[in-house]
Amino acid sequence: MGNIPTSRLGSTDMDISRIGFGAWAIGGTDWSFSWGPQDDADSVATIHQAVESGVNWIDTAAVYGLGHSEEVVAKAMAGLPEADRPYLFTKAGLVWNANDRTSAPKRIMAAASVRRELEDSLRRLRVERIDLYQVHWPDTGAALEFSGREDPEAVAPTPLEEYWQTMADLVTEGKVRAIGLSNHDVPQLEIAESIAHVDAVQPQFSLLKRASAGELSWAAAHRTGGIVYQPLHSGLLTGAFSAERVAALPDDDWRKRFPEFTSELAANLALVEALRPIAAAHHTSVSSIAIAWALAWPGVSGAIVGARRPEQIDSWIDAAAIELTAADLAGIDSALRATGAGEGPTRP
Repeated sequence: MGNIPTSRLGSTDMDISRIGFGAWAIGGTDWSFSWGPQDDADSVATIHQAVESGVNWIDTAAVYGLGHSEEVVAKAMAGLPEADRPYLFTKAGLVWNANDRTSAPKRIMAAASVRRELEDSLRRLRVERIDLYQVHWPDTGAALEFSGREDPEAVAPTPLEEYWQTMADLVTEGKVRAIGLSNHDVPQLEIAESIAHVDAVQPQFSLLKRASAGELSWAAAHRTGGIVYQPLHSGLLTGAFSAERVAALPDDDWRKRFPEFTSELAANLALVEALRPIAAAHHTSVSSIAIAWALAWPGVSGAIVGARRPEQIDSWIDAAAIELTAADLAGIDSALRATGAGEGPTRP
């Protein structure tokens, strides 16, 4: 087993590796936020490689592949000795239409829906308790869309106070070990904290999406764990992308529809080029520098990093042990300002 530095997840009793395995992409194809086709055998081998390298938690969600990601995670767990099995983190609140798999899921956190989702996740993951159960998005009763379109079939949303109480009840009932909020802002975190302690927050956070620094500061001040997602910005910060590679992505790959991979691509690739000398100085990859930058922020307990093949693990597994110097952080700050890439604060 590998040895990765760990951090306590807020006030829970879980010490998590500073890097966790992200299971979004292994959900496969044929749903609205697919990464394209994925071989399940490759996914299982990749999870095993991550665990052997020292990763001790997996972040998935019911909606990833419309249940398929959780099933693949369970298959991978079955192939590991019980003592080596990582913590399992999953999410609720994105409900899909089984009759139209490619339609955007709806943000729904009604109590009956949450309980139904939990039971389905327990069944798919083949466990009796979820280690960290998270609300994926605030309830709007509408489809999860990033195009600004209104959902004509939206339903009345469930208030945060109600759905967070439901989450707290699941802990009391022993079905969930800890609870968290993903994609919620500071005012929403404050409301939730007044009802039951927020064990973890999960914002998107990377060199290109830096606006969630406020949520991470809130976490640090409230003994709440901070686990950030997409520190490699869906592969864009790996150093392996080019305009040609983006153009060659499958048509069902969601990334082809987003500005970071289209209108903003040139600035983002320029930032990646600026990271290469820093990576070379640390004898590591651009991926590892991007992850280490996210881990350097106060309030961050761990970073979720996805992979689709075992060899990808080796390209970033050292990130948790990299300590960026003041000169490194200053250089990255300068590169962000010079390229104009991303948005938000430019250094910890």
